[in-house]
Amino acid sequence: MSAVMTVGPAVSSVVSAFNVDSLTHNFWALTIDGLTYGSIYALVAVGYTLVYGVLRLINFAHSEIFMLGMFGQYATLMLLGFTPRGDVYTEGTLLTIVYLGIAMLGGMAVSGGAAVGLERVAYRPLRKRGAPSLVFLITAIGASFILQEFVHFVLPKLTNQKLGGVNAQQPIRLVEPTVQFTFLGADVTNVEIVIVVAAILLAVATERFITLTKFGRGIRAVAQDPVTATLMGVSRERVIMLTFLIGGLLAGAAALLYTLRVPSGIIYSGGFILGIKAFSAAVLGGIGNLRGALLGGLLLGVMELYGQALFGTEWRDVVAFVLLILVLMFRPTGILGESLGRARA
Repeated sequence: MSAVMTVGPAVSSVVSAFNVDSLTHNFWALTIDGLTYGSIYALVAVGYTLVYGVLRLINFAHSEIFMLGMFGQYATLMLLGFTPRGDVYTEGTLLTIVYLGIAMLGGMAVSGGAAVGLERVAYRPLRKRGAPSLVFLITAIGASFILQEFVHFVLPKLTNQKLGGVNAQQPIRLVEPTVQFTFLGADVTNVEIVIVVAAILLAVATERFITLTKFGRGIRAVAQDPVTATLMGVSRERVIMLTFLIGGLLAGAAALLYTLRVPSGIIYSGGFILGIKAFSAAVLGGIGNLRGALLGGLLLGVMELYGQALFGTEWRDVVAFVLLILVLMFRPTGILGESLGRARA
C-alpha cells in the first residue's frame, strides 16, 4: 500500500512536468520546423533504404557520406571566394540561387564519389569472398569511424587547417531566414520552404526514377531476385554501384539543406546522430521502401519536435527513438512495410 502511495505522487509529478501549453501554443510552428528537419532525414534515409533493398546491408557509414557532403559544399563555397565569417551573403537573389546550386553540386559530387569509393573499397571485396552479413555490418561501422577520423585528423593537414579538425567549421550563410507568410499563426521562412520543397522533389524524383526507368527496373530486379536478374542480363555490380551513387548524391543534397538550416553544423562528427535518425526514419517507414523513407523522415521530424516541446530539449533524441520502438512493437515491418523489390509502379 505504501509502495503504491509512493509511486502515485512520482507519476503525478512526471505528468505535471509535461509542458502541454508549449505544445498547444506552438503546435503549428513545431510542425513546420519538424517537417523541415524531417525532410532532411528523409533524403538521407533514402540512401539507407536503397542499399538495404539491393544488398540487405545496413550501411552505417552512410552518415559519414552525408558529413563529407557538408564539407564538400563548404569547400566549394570557399573555392568560389566566400570568406567564412558567419554573416549573410547579400549580392542578390539570382546569384544566391546560382551559388546554392553550385554548392549543392559540389556536395553531391563529394558524397556520390565517396559512396561509390566506399562500395568499391570496403564492400565489393567482401562480396567477392562471400563474406557473411555480420562482416559487412562490422565493416560498415569501421568505415564510419575511419571517415570521421579522416576529417578529424588528416583533412586539416591536407588543407593547411582550413577544413576539418575537432571544431565546427565557421559558418558560411548564403540565405537569411525571412518570413514569407504565416500559417495558422506560425511563421514560414524562405529557408524552410526551400528545404521542404527541394527534399520532397528529390525524393519523389528518385522514386519515379526507380519505378519508371530502365536502370530503376534493374535495381528492383536485383533487389527482388539477384540470381534471376543476372541470368536475364542485368549487371549486379553496376546496379550496386548505381545504388550507392544515388544514395550518395541525395546525401550530398541533404548536406546543403541541413547547413542552410544549421550553418554551424559542419563538424567531423556532424553526421552521426542525424544518420542514426535517418536510419530510424527508414525503419519507421519500412526499410527498403522509398515512399516509406519519405513518410518516416517527415513523421520522425515532426514527432521529435512535439516531444521536445512536451519534455524539454534534452529529450528530443529520446522521443525519436522511443517512437521507433513503439511503431515496431505493433508493426515490425514499418508503417508501409513494402520492400524495394516488390515496389509497385
